[in-house]
Amino acid sequence: MKILIVYGTTEGQTRKIARFLTDRFTDAGHTVELSDATEPGDIDPSRFDKAILAASVHVGEYQSGIVHFATAHCAALSAMPSAFLSVSLAAASDDPDELQDIERIARDFTEKTGWAPGKIVHVVGAFRFTRYDFFKAWTMRYIASRKGVTVDPKEDLELTDWDALSQFAAEFAPHGATGTFATD
Repeated sequence: MKILIVYGTTEGQTRKIARFLTDRFTDAGHTVELSDATEPGDIDPSRFDKAILAASVHVGEYQSGIVHFATAHCAALSAMPSAFLSVSLAAASDDPDELQDIERIARDFTEKTGWAPGKIVHVVGAFRFTRYDFFKAWTMRYIASRKGVTVDPKEDLELTDWDALSQFAAEFAPHGATGTFATD
């Protein structure tokens, strides 16, 4: 099976997630093309059997490259089994308002782009202090403290659930599978 993964990232965690999925799919015998949305080249999604787009939420928005890619290829992406991975720290929250907010952000993205993914998966990201400027580091420490998360501003704190991503990969494209992805 040929799988397309296009990602948008700001501090690198979504790239790491996309590469992790690429490895899982390759290990399962699939062919994968991985592309950064800022440099997607001349990708034609219709050449693939399935597609995953992944992007991280920053101030209520996804990276412009992923928005542009999804908009430009919405028909092809909607016509195949596909998934959207929305990466955020809010995905780790147990606050119903925060969870509703990330659902709304993802829904707004799909409405704006015209793409109808078969599945939207909320993935917990990471605190990437080694990549933040002073102001963002201060802001992220404040957010962490309000949520009761202990952080070291000199070290990254990864919260991504790699086991859950492995499970997603196994369901999306099982070893040796050629069929379609069951959607919710």
